[in-house]
Amino acid sequence: MRSTSNPSGPPLQIRPEGPLDKNTVSALHLDCTNRLRGVRQPAIDLDLSGVTLMDSAGAAFCHVLKTMIDRAGGELRLVASSPEAAESLSLFRVREDVIPPALPPLGFLERLGSKAIEAGTATVELLVLFTDTLHATFRGLFVRGERVRGHVVVEQMVRMGLESFGIVSLISLLVGLTVALQSAFQLRQFGANIYIADLIGIAMTREMGPLMTAILVAGRSGSAVAAEISTMVITEEVDALKVMGVNPIGFLVVPRFLALTITQPLLTVVADALGIAGGFVIAVTYLQIGATPFMDQLIGALQIKDIMTGLIKSVSFAWIIVFVGAHRGFCVKGGAEGVGRATTSSVVQAIFLVIAADAFFSLLFYFGE
Repeated sequence: MRSTSNPSGPPLQIRPEGPLDKNTVSALHLDCTNRLRGVRQPAIDLDLSGVTLMDSAGAAFCHVLKTMIDRAGGELRLVASSPEAAESLSLFRVREDVIPPALPPLGFLERLGSKAIEAGTATVELLVLFTDTLHATFRGLFVRGERVRGHVVVEQMVRMGLESFGIVSLISLLVGLTVALQSAFQLRQFGANIYIADLIGIAMTREMGPLMTAILVAGRSGSAVAAEISTMVITEEVDALKVMGVNPIGFLVVPRFLALTITQPLLTVVADALGIAGGFVIAVTYLQIGATPFMDQLIGALQIKDIMTGLIKSVSFAWIIVFVGAHRGFCVKGGAEGVGRATTSSVVQAIFLVIAADAFFSLLFYFGE
């Protein structure tokens, strides 16, 4: 062990070499105690890069040294660590008690590059999760012995779809009323009252219905997926599944993937219908348009491709919500705070990607017509 100190005030350098175990830790502890005796507010840089072996006694020494320095009002910094020492500190949960050295602030380009790397890594992980889920779904549907648990899929359909029916219906009706009411004032100035049916029908089926439903489901069900999976990761239930030979993707993600793939288009159809119903109420009560002319105009304006566009969007939105929630759940770090961060980030990321995907599909279908 090498120890150096400077009377003028630089931190005391402690650098043990070789094994740091039950046979060597006593002498090192005695040496550190002697050096720290009478020193007020000591500052120590602990360099473990020369450690070739560390057992529980070595990890305990780091913890005791940290406690001693804290009581003296000082600071202990881990400036370097060998792989063996890092593994032992992590195994015995001592790393959190050692203060790492302060890193210099990153420049703008470094921060930008770091964010780009994080985004690229997350994209690759999402694609891997997507392919693993499709593979597990295929095997669960067609390979005997790996069948998808039907009752779990139904349970998730109830939780994600049926229990979201009320809020989706209410919001869709109110949005349909609002959009129709705001448009009616402009249409009346040009005597184009009847075109309220075209406006509300196309807007709800192509854009508003799928988008509103996806945002509501992302906030309600996407957050639940992230919270459930991240909690299972923190409590090591996912590790237990792996030990038992159960694929966590097939066990946790596939039922939610199938459930939301089925229920999201159904919720979108409900949102479309109630949004149009809101426009119908405004047309009849405010614009004095009869029910029959409104329906005739609506049927003439709507085409099959309008409805199919919304349904295609709804399926893609459902996949985004499920995979983002599952990805954030599996990547969780920390305890309860980590679960909260994973849940919040899953909602924000899912809503952002849903809106981005909506813009992409809108441009695709617009220029593809």
